[in-house]
Amino acid sequence: MISALAIMALGAIVLGAALGFASIKFKVHGNPLVEKIEGLLPQTQCGQCGYPGCHPYAEAIAKGEAEINLCPPGGEEGVRKLADLLGREVKPLDAEEKPKQVAVIDENTCIGCTLCIQACPVDAIVGAAKQLHVIIEKQCTGCELCLPPCPVECISMVTVPETVDNWKWKYPVTEIRKVA
Repeated sequence: MISALAIMALGAIVLGAALGFASIKFKVHGNPLVEKIEGLLPQTQCGQCGYPGCHPYAEAIAKGEAEINLCPPGGEEGVRKLADLLGREVKPLDAEEKPKQVAVIDENTCIGCTLCIQACPVDAIVGAAKQLHVIIEKQCTGCELCLPPCPVECISMVTVPETVDNWKWKYPVTEIRKVA
């Protein structure tokens, strides 16, 4: 009995190693341009660009089917980075640039319906049915997709104040020199 279990365990290890090797040996790489474009996008998966996430938007940009100025979370800085990568003209953002926000749930109003959890594209909401839900602030991208499904409107968006830890340059160094 013990020897049979040992043989089965050894077989599982050998099979796992073989499958692991096969997955590495035959790994299929995606389009390098799509991967570079996606790396410049903010990964909010919010759909504000008109595509269901950052990867489909990156694919559309790479194919020439989408403009580079459709991502509000990426802002003007994101448009500049995409233009630099692709050798395209910088165009004004085709939406209002918003400050960084995170969702906050009012614990006295939340009924634990889980609709916000289902709507969150980055799994930033934790909770269970009929229990209070909580936002993981570091995961929240501020996409606002959790707001519409909430039947009791217990979720609000709060602007994250800019600090030394989360600030970013808005303009390339060459533009700063021109101003100075």
